[in-house]
Amino acid sequence: MIWLTERIEFPDYRYTTKEGIIALGGDLSVDRLLFAYKNGIFPWFSDDEPIVWYCPFKRMVLFPDELKVSKSMRKIIHRKEFIITENKVFDEVIYNCKNIDRNDGFGTWITDDMQQAYMNLHKKGIAKSIEVWLDNELVGGLYGLEINNIFCGESMFSKVSNASKLAFIHLVQSNKYSFIDCQVYNNHLASLGAIEIERELFLKLLKNNV
Repeated sequence: MIWLTERIEFPDYRYTTKEGIIALGGDLSVDRLLFAYKNGIFPWFSDDEPIVWYCPFKRMVLFPDELKVSKSMRKIIHRKEFIITENKVFDEVIYNCKNIDRNDGFGTWITDDMQQAYMNLHKKGIAKSIEVWLDNELVGGLYGLEINNIFCGESMFSKVSNASKLAFIHLVQSNKYSFIDCQVYNNHLASLGAIEIERELFLKLLKNNV
């Protein structure tokens, strides 16, 4: 396993483990995170671990033309009960993604250091949030990195049914992005049209768009 130094660099993706781990250590500086995402690498670790960097063999992505919006979701959107905003309360969105109770466990990886790192990226205009409001209350949202015309999704949350789906649909239908990087497979995103592609294809698409 390769440990990173102070230099902002990563090993060749062909050195990843079977779990998709490409390196350990380093830091969560703005420059390193931006360099990592531009090369298809992202951090994912727990409080009791060193920083773990991934470049998995399969990548979950969504191309805007492949977005699936169910009839029930179309009805919800048409009723206009929810208000959707962008970058209004980024800190609250990441706080909720980190702390909300969920069954899948995908919130637990947002450590205090990760939270601060993405808040730093937001201050630099790189990290972005989508917020979903109901009766003036924040009930859902998502955040990730906007790198040229690619959006690298990080996490989402819902306090009421369908709120995170509304945030995601809004993101995709903004027509700002060639594709959404969803990182790893989950059923929620698959139901919206996201698919897994081979890492080599993902890296090629990434290179052509950043």
